[in-house]
This record gives sequence, C-alpha cells and structure tokens, in this order.
Amino acid sequence: MQVAVRVPSALRELTGGRSRLTIDVADGGTVGHLLDAVAVTHPAFERRVRDEQGGLRTHVNVFLADEDVRSLAGLDTRLHAGDEVSVLAAISGG
Repeated sequence: MQVAVRVPSALRELTGGRSRLTIDVADGGTVGHLLDAVAVTHPAFERRVRDEQGGLRTHVNVFLADEDVRSLAGLDTRLHAGDEVSVLAAISGG
C-alpha cells in the first residue's frame, strides 16, 4: 500500500528538496514500518526523526491526518492505503 509523507521545509534538504514522499508499506504496516522504508532511500531524514533507540526524537512530531501519533499507538500506529503522515520539526532560536 502507498502512504504519503509530508516533509517540512526545514528537512527538505534531506529528501532532495521534496515536500512529499510516496512510500510503499506492506498491508498492516505501522508508522515505524513507514520510517523504516523511508530510511532505505532517505536515511538522513529518518535519523532526524528517530533517535538511536528507534523512538521519535523529542523535538519531532509525527501526525497521522490530524492526530499526533504519540496520542495514538506511537510508532505502532497502524496505517492504511492512502494515509498521509506529516512530520513537523520544532525550530528554536531567539
């Protein structure tokens, strides 16, 4: 099944400037599986989203439609064909 990943402008340099990725994930796949698939073609992007233990980085939010996956099942949140996942990276500064 195909799932779309929306890439924030702050991370587009890691996806060749692309604002949207279309990723194939096996039926019954999860957000974690989606990020595994992204890592194959865009490993630097995936490393900015997940930490060394494989969890979501604190400063990154991942949404399935309008729901933060942390309020669902986290990386175990199930996906369906046509879903759209948005990655939002917090930007700080002063």
